[in-house]
Amino acid sequence: MAAKSSARRVARSTDALIDAGLARDDQRAALDAVALRFTVAVTPDMIDLIDPADPADPIARQFAPDPAELTLRPGESGDPIGDEAHSPVKGIVHRYPDRVLLKPLHTCPVYCRFCFRREMVGPGAKALSAAELNAALDYIGTHKEIWEVIVTGGDPFMLSTRRLSTIMAALGRIPHVAVIRFHTRVPVAEPARVTPDLVAALKSDKAVYVAIHCNHARELTPAARQACRRLGRAGIPLLGQSVLLKGVNDNPATLEALMRALVAARIKPYYLHHGDLARGTGHFRTTIEEGQALMRALRGRVSGLCQPSYVLDLPGGHGKVPVGPGYLNRAGDGGYTVEDYRGRRHAYPEKA
Repeated sequence: MAAKSSARRVARSTDALIDAGLARDDQRAALDAVALRFTVAVTPDMIDLIDPADPADPIARQFAPDPAELTLRPGESGDPIGDEAHSPVKGIVHRYPDRVLLKPLHTCPVYCRFCFRREMVGPGAKALSAAELNAALDYIGTHKEIWEVIVTGGDPFMLSTRRLSTIMAALGRIPHVAVIRFHTRVPVAEPARVTPDLVAALKSDKAVYVAIHCNHARELTPAARQACRRLGRAGIPLLGQSVLLKGVNDNPATLEALMRALVAARIKPYYLHHGDLARGTGHFRTTIEEGQALMRALRGRVSGLCQPSYVLDLPGGHGKVPVGPGYLNRAGDGGYTVEDYRGRRHAYPEKA
């Protein structure tokens, strides 16, 4: 049972959310306060997936603003993964030696309520000017250690095909760049944007990957799967990035369904992110122990194709680390004990 979306417009205001059935009139003042602090936008595609009669709808939870966003918890930050500390040039984040983020814009089709860049994105955040983009590309060109460029934002699939083509051509001329990766929500949030022209704009002699942000199996609608097929048929490998979210996908059955749906759509699950310490997102975060238990459950339920890496992005810009469960322990006899997916322990001798 879908919410109203007859206007087929992106819902950006409290009035639009009420009209779409995503909020009640008596919530207006509270939601206006949230919208003043954090940008709101929900596409018609996402609105159509929401059941307004379900107060725990997992799609609504991701996109509909909540007064809980104004509750700040200890440790939360406006820059929880340290982008600013590693930004030598506007639009560049150089956290790892061999790769950089290139952020040409800060707009998205939807604004996830748990976003770690939620204070940096939105309509008021301008895209890089031509001069700023050239400076960012020059930085990549003069740093020969950069092997991979991750184009993110914002959402790079919101760029015009002309601008995407310009970026791809510029990166294609840099000899030491071997891999170009795009991070996007567009194929699930606004799949009609994945046009043949957009796919053609991604063409390169370099290796091109697209990482698709998807948190619930219901997001992979027929239209979303068709958008992914367009990318796949162009020879672009697809990766899946998901965030572990309380009330959205934090149980074994839901997480299993998501990973199966991704793999069936030819999207390889890549990362399952532990929730970042972004301001006003505490109501979404599980504990790491809960995440580890979910990964253990997933190990026994689905094949290796469906196993993402459970990762934590360290505050301060120190990078991602895997925080999944451990299965191997040193035994007193010099060998190991290894735990299988059922939780049973087995002896494994150390080889000479």
